[in-house]
Amino acid sequence: MSLPNSPAWHQFTAAANAAPRRGEQLRLINAPGLRLDLSTQAHSPALQEASSALLAQQGFDAARATLFDGGNANWTEGRAAWHTALRAPQPPAAVAGAVLAERERLREFVREADAADRYGYVLHLGIGGSDWGPRLVTRALRHGGARREVRFASNVDSHSVADAMSRLDPHDTLVIVASKSFTTTEPLANAEVAMNWLREAGVADPIKQVVAITSNVEAALNLGILPDHIFQIWDWVGGRYSLWSAIGLPIALALGNDAFDQLLAGAAAMDEHFRTAPITENAPVQLALAGVVNRSVLGYDSLVIAPYDSRLYHIVPWAQQLEMESLGKVATADGSPAGVPTGAAIWGMSGTDCQHTFFQWLHQDTMGAPVDFILCEQPDHAYARHHELLIANCLAQRSALLRGKSFDEALAETSATERDPARARLLAQHRVHPGGRPSSLIVLPRLEAYTLGALLALYEHKVFVQGVIWGINPFDQWGVEFGKVLAKNIMRELDSPQTSQQDPSTRFWIDAIARRH
Repeated sequence: MSLPNSPAWHQFTAAANAAPRRGEQLRLINAPGLRLDLSTQAHSPALQEASSALLAQQGFDAARATLFDGGNANWTEGRAAWHTALRAPQPPAAVAGAVLAERERLREFVREADAADRYGYVLHLGIGGSDWGPRLVTRALRHGGARREVRFASNVDSHSVADAMSRLDPHDTLVIVASKSFTTTEPLANAEVAMNWLREAGVADPIKQVVAITSNVEAALNLGILPDHIFQIWDWVGGRYSLWSAIGLPIALALGNDAFDQLLAGAAAMDEHFRTAPITENAPVQLALAGVVNRSVLGYDSLVIAPYDSRLYHIVPWAQQLEMESLGKVATADGSPAGVPTGAAIWGMSGTDCQHTFFQWLHQDTMGAPVDFILCEQPDHAYARHHELLIANCLAQRSALLRGKSFDEALAETSATERDPARARLLAQHRVHPGGRPSSLIVLPRLEAYTLGALLALYEHKVFVQGVIWGINPFDQWGVEFGKVLAKNIMRELDSPQTSQQDPSTRFWIDAIARRH
């Protein structure tokens, strides 16, 4: 039976539509490293009961067990999605030896580099899941002091890698090539540029300054990379879930092994919470259910992520990849469509910049979008008043989205300054705010490796739960693969002109631009 025709879905949608959404009751969930405030999301005892029934109908308990046990969670590709094993203090027996050995190899590499005072700079070449995670964490946590400067280049546009290499000392730079398949166009193309840069600078043996992180060890060896400079990931590690593997090497090099270990510990604690906490007090599950209500019942097309901490600048694109690559699908296990709206578009910006950019739309557009506000209780700077202003702005924007402003309230404001009643009424129309806009507030005590690990794992598990409810696989990305195939076809046409099978527009631009170069 399809989801929209199922009894549990009918019960869920009815309860969601009837549930209060005006924040009448405080609703807090305590989880490792953070507190989650869902007070302004739809909630009622009937909705809670319907949510439990929906999860049971969709086989949530069995799916969660499959995730943690290394079963066929990625069922379209026939493999596990075992990122929880990467951060477990004691990984499951089937992979413990490999995971712990590679974890220790990473630590030893960093220890040796530190002891020899080697590599003042790191140039990390990856894309997607091999880039956004390390980029997010190193930016977020560098306030504690960075041992090395890490630069990232992901785009195949060589302006990106050229900018990343600028003002680095090639004789003191470690180049990390991160590609699960070691066939991905962007990191390999950028690696060639970086290798030439090292040679042109007179580095005697450039390959000694190159590290590979991949599941395709043979391809890395064929490139000439030294065996002890190759770190392995496995086919059961999805790219956008690979931060916790050796893909995290730049984090350890920049921030130290202890910071990377604490990042893993925070994520592992959230894993345990997700695995064992009751449904009603389970932060990832409840955040996921709120998202399903907003997307599939109330019809919101997007979700805004607004971290009120500039250090979390990269969490928006990280979450975009996590959510939109995981949930941007409609086909279920039997190939039929989900039948309800699935993954939302993810966008956002750091606060308070976002208030001066798009919050006007959030407040007064006919639909708007739900918002995830992220806040740290304690800052890591000495400007206490500034942090109070930040907190006040975050809470005020959330409150305004919830409360709104009626016409009568607006009219009372305009009548106090306008003598002409007609003009007062006209201006009041422009000050009406619908209110009732849903949001979540995620509060970290402070931004540290442990709390950041917990936050990222919270979002990972939220996405998994939504995939279970919608009946879609959050661990494949066939749309991405389709685009890669088409790019290779166009490259073949550029290398060897032939009768084009492209549409007229694509064919025109191949001839007009690409073949000139």
